[in-house]
Amino acid sequence: MKLLFELLGKHSVSGDESEVSQVIINYAKKRMKSWKVQPEIYFGEDFHDCILFKFGKPRTAVFAHIDTIGFMTRYQNQLVPVGGPEILSGTRLVGKDSKGEISCQLMEEEEVCFHDFPRGIDRGTRLSFEQNIRVDDKFIQAAYLDNRLGIYNALKLCETLDNGWVVFSTYEEHGGGSIPFLLRFIQNNSPVNQALISDITWITEGIHHHEGVVISIRDKFIPRKKFMDRLISLAEKSGIPFQLEVESYGGSDGREVQFSPYAIDWCFIGAAEDNVHTPNEKVSLFDLDSMLRMYQYLMNEL
Repeated sequence: MKLLFELLGKHSVSGDESEVSQVIINYAKKRMKSWKVQPEIYFGEDFHDCILFKFGKPRTAVFAHIDTIGFMTRYQNQLVPVGGPEILSGTRLVGKDSKGEISCQLMEEEEVCFHDFPRGIDRGTRLSFEQNIRVDDKFIQAAYLDNRLGIYNALKLCETLDNGWVVFSTYEEHGGGSIPFLLRFIQNNSPVNQALISDITWITEGIHHHEGVVISIRDKFIPRKKFMDRLISLAEKSGIPFQLEVESYGGSDGREVQFSPYAIDWCFIGAAEDNVHTPNEKVSLFDLDSMLRMYQYLMNEL
């Protein structure tokens, strides 16, 4: 799990995804010679910090967002949330500005967030949860499993993939924005009509640890039933443990796929976590393994 630990150690608050983007590029350059198919890779300033791998003749695209929630410094030691982090007084935050490294504590007073760093921090500095990775024989627990596990899954998929796009997107935690230009590039170069969203969902009253990867029938947005029926039928044939999720809220890059001008079916598939958007996100290793295997199976069958 060296790759996952490296990803978990990087900062990537929405709008500042360059560190994780570089890890992905470096990993691909080092490992892609051992992959089953050598992909075409697209990245650089024309794509901001997004990355696209094109394998063979794609029919399906996999999207994994590389940004995280966090905080941004404002005025008078104020903090503004980026995305939807849980506001828990006493949480340790880390970052870096023009004057050096930052380690401070999050404080909340009358619904306003502050930090206790002993000097002023440059305005607009992004702060992340302090990382503390814990792994035992059943669980991994850390900050930012959402969506480092989605990235990890997508990169492991690259090892065996014959045909497909694997796409690393930005901004997802704070409203999205990169999917439209990524989809336009895909549809202009090697179009697809199917997409899977490699992301992390929630433990709820109907979704439990150790029962397999979650296939989301709906969150706030609703994929097309015809595609979902086919996908669930394939999942049943795979023999890989999975759970079906039905929620009325939440979203992912799937929202932007659905809102795009292209007729692309999509589905969110990922492991579920406890303690969402906190420094202590918790995922079952059994469910993570099911996620890895399900993506390899589905991308072959689709």
